[in-house]
Amino acid sequence: MPANAEHSEHRHGAQNVEHPDRVLGELAARQHGVVARRQVEDRGVTRRMLKRRVASGQLVRLHRGVYAVGHARLTRDGWWMAAVLAAGPGALLSHRDAAALHGLRPPGNHVRWEVTTRGRASSTDRIRVFGTTTLRAEDATTVDGIPVTSVARTLVDLAGVVPEAQLTKALNEVERQRLFDLRAIERAMAATARRNGRGHAAMRQALARLRTIGAPVTRSELEDRFVALLDAHDLPRPATNASVEGMEVDACWPQQRVAVELDGWGTHQTRQAFQNDRERSNDLTVADWALLRFTWADVTRRPEQTAARVARALARGRRYPPDP
Repeated sequence: MPANAEHSEHRHGAQNVEHPDRVLGELAARQHGVVARRQVEDRGVTRRMLKRRVASGQLVRLHRGVYAVGHARLTRDGWWMAAVLAAGPGALLSHRDAAALHGLRPPGNHVRWEVTTRGRASSTDRIRVFGTTTLRAEDATTVDGIPVTSVARTLVDLAGVVPEAQLTKALNEVERQRLFDLRAIERAMAATARRNGRGHAAMRQALARLRTIGAPVTRSELEDRFVALLDAHDLPRPATNASVEGMEVDACWPQQRVAVELDGWGTHQTRQAFQNDRERSNDLTVADWALLRFTWADVTRRPEQTAARVARALARGRRYPPDP
């Protein structure tokens, strides 16, 4: 069809419709050079207009209903965005590709992109689609404009598709970036509890390994700040949220038999919590553990005194031989 015919189609096909090239250009600029047919059709671009631009090379088909604008020499972000668009509304980049986008692992050389959706999209030879009914609002975020699973959901998904060594590396990177959120990981695991495979078992094992080497597997900002305080005063890192004498404590140094409880008011303001705290303290004392209790003010306003108390407790603990 001649150019003037297309102009006539655009002029007479609908009122107040933007020029198709402007629509394509604006979307491509925001989406790493790619657009979805459903997006441009919502703004008045017809399938005939799209077909004409595919035939002329102005659009390059990447997946069904997804096109690159101008050329197909896309960045990795462009290919990731294209995969998400191809899987339909609400789809998220996930698993290994999500971990790469978050900077938790190298991108890899595979050409089958991984996405998760609640929709009915099917896998292709270029896209692996993970169908799910458990995507929650907190499982979704965006990085560089690309819809992607959250760090916590990404780690839980990753646990089911990579070897343990790669999962451990990803967790170490999360720690290095100070993005570790144990509560978010636990919520993601609870939401996917019916999932088949050994991913959850692998995640639990990886978290247990982190605890044994003193990695800060924390659940709260107060715990994060306590670990940072220890680092700032060159004190050894504890195991966090670890089991001691059948009880979970916020932090501990097993060889020195020193444990720490961090008392945020929000979790210790009921009568039952008060009673439980006393019982735990007594049980640990009877078992020859030194238990230190610190508040938010101790950690944030009196860091020198808090660090000194920890140091003295650890020094005293070293006088005692470890359990046989």
